[in-house]
Amino acid sequence: MILKLLKAEGLAHHTYFIGSKGEAAVIDPRREAGDVKEILDIARDRCMRIKYILETHRNEDFVHGSPEVARLTGATIRHGSNLPFKYGEPMKEGDEVSFGGLTVRALETPGHTPESLTYVLYDTTFPDIPVAIFTGDTLFVGSTGRTDLAPGGKEANARTLYHSIHEKILPLGDTALMCPAHGAGSVCGAGMGDRDWSTLGYEKRANPHLQLSKDEFVRAKVNEKFVIPPYFRTMEEYNLNGPPPLSGRKTPRGMGLAEFEAAIRKDGTKLVDTRLPQAYGGGHIAGSYNIWLGGMAVFPGVLFNARDEIVLLPYRDQDAYTADRYLSRISYDNVPGFLCGGFEKWQNSGRPIRHMGELSVEELKAKLDKGEIALLDVREPREWAAGGIVPGARLMYVGDIEGRLKDVPRGKPIASMCSVGHRGSIGASILERSGIENAYNVLGGFTAWKHKDYPITKFPNA
Repeated sequence: MILKLLKAEGLAHHTYFIGSKGEAAVIDPRREAGDVKEILDIARDRCMRIKYILETHRNEDFVHGSPEVARLTGATIRHGSNLPFKYGEPMKEGDEVSFGGLTVRALETPGHTPESLTYVLYDTTFPDIPVAIFTGDTLFVGSTGRTDLAPGGKEANARTLYHSIHEKILPLGDTALMCPAHGAGSVCGAGMGDRDWSTLGYEKRANPHLQLSKDEFVRAKVNEKFVIPPYFRTMEEYNLNGPPPLSGRKTPRGMGLAEFEAAIRKDGTKLVDTRLPQAYGGGHIAGSYNIWLGGMAVFPGVLFNARDEIVLLPYRDQDAYTADRYLSRISYDNVPGFLCGGFEKWQNSGRPIRHMGELSVEELKAKLDKGEIALLDVREPREWAAGGIVPGARLMYVGDIEGRLKDVPRGKPIASMCSVGHRGSIGASILERSGIENAYNVLGGFTAWKHKDYPITKFPNA
């Protein structure tokens, strides 16, 4: 038997390939050409026919690759029965699929979404002993799924999720391998352990969410403060009705200076500089957004529409293709190209560049103490609630800045702060794009501020 985890960096999503005796199933594939190819390559190298594609739930943070894999392999797609999917076949409680001497049984485990399924893998040689449990977004390593995305309200969803975990999943024993749909860094939960695998026995003892009574669990879930980015709704629509086919998607092309400059001058085009904040601060093209490479899995979906044209300015040419992979996973397909040679090519041509100020937390505190600067905290509300805030900071999630520019403090320089400086640079680049001349990014962010034992106050709504 083969059980292989196919992990998407940046997205922190897990696809699983299960196979035995010439047949296989894939759980939660992603819509990206390289991801699909990896699945097909494993099947080819192992001489296995992919018989089933199993979806744990309608995902919000990426586009399903199930229709693409099914088109290329003839596999049958199975998913939950409590949403009106326009592709695949529904599975209900206790339904099974078999392949290569293995059986997968579906358990209905709603709470995160109404149709969420947990899949239990059995070897038919030992039909009463679960080998692995694929928990989707219901149960994570060290955490549990969000309850703010499905209809019904956070409290009702939390009670449903508690029942799904304690009455459906945990009774399966202690020894089975637990295989969640996401790992640390995912936007689909908070506090996930930085491990790909676990067991139910370990989670029963170590997962803080599983140590709570039902009422404590519900209160904790109701008090979670997550952001719901706009692209989640687009992902939900695609994953319910079927995504755009990959066959029409073009790979971004390398551009020379003249073509690149013409592309970024077009109305509505989004120029994204994928370099690290320190490089961006040293010099960049006016009007660009600074989204570091790892952030390209999420933040284009926070800031842009799916049909927006995105032109890339990478540190290395190959980074443009990595960024495009991340964009494909969220079906942002209008990426015509990038500047070959990156920012160095631009600056060496004598074209205009801008600089963005950067502050250490020591420099920030000195300026705040003198009243010389305003501070914008661009982290998520859950971060404000969990760790506190800098006294006097204006709180504005990075994804909300462009829609709330009238609320941005004026009349003095302004610093953008996140946890370490990556989202802070996104925020500062947005402020600069809006015409604010003296925008700064705080390197080290709130993490460095805490490390220096500088003053912190409690978030008012915590």
